[in-house]
Amino acid sequence: MYISEFDYFLPEELIAQEPLSNREQSRLLVLNRSTGQVEHQGFSDILSYLREGDVLVTNNTRVIPARLFGKKEETGASIEVFLLNQIDDKHWEALVRPGRKVKLGTKIIFGDGELSAIAIEKTLSGGRIMEFEYVGIFKEILNRLGQVPLPPYIKKAISNPERYQTVYAKEAGSVAAPTAGLHFTPSLIEKIKEKGVDWVEILLHVGLGTFRPVKEEDICMHKMHREYFEIKESAAKKINLALQEKRRIIAVGTTSTRTLESAFSEGKVQSGKGWTEIYIYPGYEFKVISGLITNFHLPKSTLLMLVSALAGREKVMKAYEEAVKNQYRFFSFGDAMLIV
Repeated sequence: MYISEFDYFLPEELIAQEPLSNREQSRLLVLNRSTGQVEHQGFSDILSYLREGDVLVTNNTRVIPARLFGKKEETGASIEVFLLNQIDDKHWEALVRPGRKVKLGTKIIFGDGELSAIAIEKTLSGGRIMEFEYVGIFKEILNRLGQVPLPPYIKKAISNPERYQTVYAKEAGSVAAPTAGLHFTPSLIEKIKEKGVDWVEILLHVGLGTFRPVKEEDICMHKMHREYFEIKESAAKKINLALQEKRRIIAVGTTSTRTLESAFSEGKVQSGKGWTEIYIYPGYEFKVISGLITNFHLPKSTLLMLVSALAGREKVMKAYEEAVKNQYRFFSFGDAMLIV
C-alpha cells in the first residue's frame, strides 16, 4: 500500500489548539465498522453504545516534562534535550537540538547547575544516550526544570498542563499523551462502571516513534520506534476472560490497542513487561480488540493506518471526509471517534 492512500484534506482551522473547558463536551463520531454508517453524537453519549459485559481497556501512562533547556558547559550555547526512554537511574535516550553542537563528551548544564548531562553515545535514530548527574530525586528535579511537550501543531501554550493528562494517569514515562483518554471525566467513568462495563488499565509509555512521519512511499517499509509496556496479571485475567466469553474488548486509544496486540501470544494476552515495535496497518488481523475509541489522526500517519486496519481504509477515509465537512476538531485536543 502507498502512503498517498492515507492522505486527506484538512483545513488548518480544524486543528484544535486548546482543550475544551469540559472534557466530555467533545463531539463523538460513531463509525460502524461493518456497514460504514456514521452517527454524530456528544462524547458523553458513548454510554449508549457500551453494553454490560464490555471491557474498556485504557492506558494509565502519565506525560513527563520531557523537554529540558540547558547550556553547553564550554561555550554557553543553548541546547534542548528531549527525553525519550529511561534506561536506568542516570541514563536516558534523548533527542538533542541542535544535534551538531552535541558531540560525544559534551556536557550540558540545566537550571542553576543542580542537573547536568554528558552525551556518551549516539543512537541509530540520530539521538544521544545522556548520562545525568544530580543530587536528590531525579523526578522532582525534572518536574522543576522540565516542560511538558506539546505536539508541534499546537501553537498555543496551555495554562493548565494537567489538561494534557488523562484523569486516570498514574505511571510517569510518556512524552505524549494517550489522547483518546482525554475525553473521560471521573463522573463519566463512574457511570460507565455502573453500567456493568469493566474498566481495565494497562500501560504503554508513548514515545516519539508513534508520531514520526512515514517517509517511505511503500508503507510496509516503515519501521516503528520501540515503546515500553506493562500488563498486570489482574488486567490480563479480566481481558482473557472476556476473550473466552466472546465479550467485546474496546481499546481506548491506539496505544492501548498496540499494547494488547503486542502481548497476545499462545491464544491469550500475556501479563508482564516488555518493549513493542508493533506496526499495525491494513491487512493486520486483530487478535484482541473488537472496538476502538480514538481521536482524529494526522494524514499519512501510522495511527491513521491502525484505525484503517480495524475499520477498513475506505470507510475510515469517508468518515474523515464527513468529520471535515461537519467541522469536527482534529488531533490531540480535538474530538473523538468510536469504532464498533
